[in-house]
Amino acid sequence: MDAKEISELEVLVNKLKFKAGQKASDLHDLIEDRLLTDFEDIPSFAEMAYQACNEWSAKNKELLAARQNQVKI
Repeated sequence: MDAKEISELEVLVNKLKFKAGQKASDLHDLIEDRLLTDFEDIPSFAEMAYQACNEWSAKNKELLAARQNQVKI
């Protein structure tokens, strides 16, 4: 992976990190503001947060590996 591809991957990782933070914030807001009225929505909000974090984690691992390979070259 060349420097440009790594840079593009960094941008994607940052976007995914932001998305994961937003989903976590949505879950937090649900629990903090609407727990007793919307508690049945917790599983779907938690699943969305989990999926967003999982996407970020996978791409972040890819980025770390690409950086490591770039250093070796």
